[in-house]
Amino acid sequence: MNKQELIDKVVKNVDISKKNALITIDAMTEVIMETVKKGDKVTLVGFGSFSSIKRAARKGRNPQTGQEIKISAKKTPKFSAGKNFKEIVK
Repeated sequence: MNKQELIDKVVKNVDISKKNALITIDAMTEVIMETVKKGDKVTLVGFGSFSSIKRAARKGRNPQTGQEIKISAKKTPKFSAGKNFKEIVK
């Protein structure tokens, strides 16, 4: 499902305009990204949690040459599915 298909589903389920659905989805994703960027966690009970984790620097290998390379430390986003989400997907 892409963003337009998601908007269409929201419009159908909630009976709002496409414009309002787009604004709502964009605002929600923006707030989640800004919050996680600051290092805070966003929890949507039953759906899941968005957070960031720190990955330590490590050594890796270039798959084409086999040469050892350094991979620098970085922060990366993480999503953990909630109990209800896990049950539905099972």
